[in-house]
Formats: sequence, C-alpha cells, structure tokens
Amino acid sequence: MKRLALPLLTMLLASAAIAHGHPGPVDDSMPDAQRIRFCERVRDHALQAFYNRDKGRPMKLFDEDGSDGARITNHIIRRIYDEPQISSPKKAETFGRATCNEMMGTRGAEE
Repeated sequence: MKRLALPLLTMLLASAAIAHGHPGPVDDSMPDAQRIRFCERVRDHALQAFYNRDKGRPMKLFDEDGSDGARITNHIIRRIYDEPQISSPKKAETFGRATCNEMMGTRGAEE
C-alpha cells in the first residue's frame, strides 16, 4: 500500500501544479516584458467588463489621453459589451489577451 501511495501523491501534486494556469514570471530583460504585463492587466479589465455587463451595470471606460493603454482597454471593453458571443469569463479573458497582443504587436506571448 505504501508503494502505491507515494506515486499517487506525486501525480496529484504534479497535476495540480501544471493545471494552475497562471503565466510564469516575466524576465525584465525580455524585449516584450512590459507588453506582456500590460496585456495581463488588460485581460483583468476584460474580465471585469464581462462581469459588469452580466450584472447590467453601465460600461466604465478610461479617459483617453492619447496613450495606447486607454485606447486598447476601451476598445476591448466596448467589444465585450457589444458582442453577446463573449458569453463566459474564459472567453472574455481570451478575447482581452488576444486583442491586446494583436494591437500591441506581440506575437506568441508566453502563457
């Protein structure tokens, strides 16, 4: 029985660590490190916009000051409110991340 318990415990812990789903730490020496972090924050705004839309709350947009950050975030929030096919938190996160990466010009950001 003891022989079976250790491999089962190891597999359980390994699967829990792999399935966690958060991206690893981003090294600041990477050329796209700031963009990757920004798109992670935009993903969080997309998720909040999805929850606000589902609860019937009004759209909350950022004041646009000419920067890419407010423009990209507002674009994503508007699209989440306009498109009913974004119907789950996972779809909102995926849409937010993909749209941000596309608009910022990053390709293949590490998950």
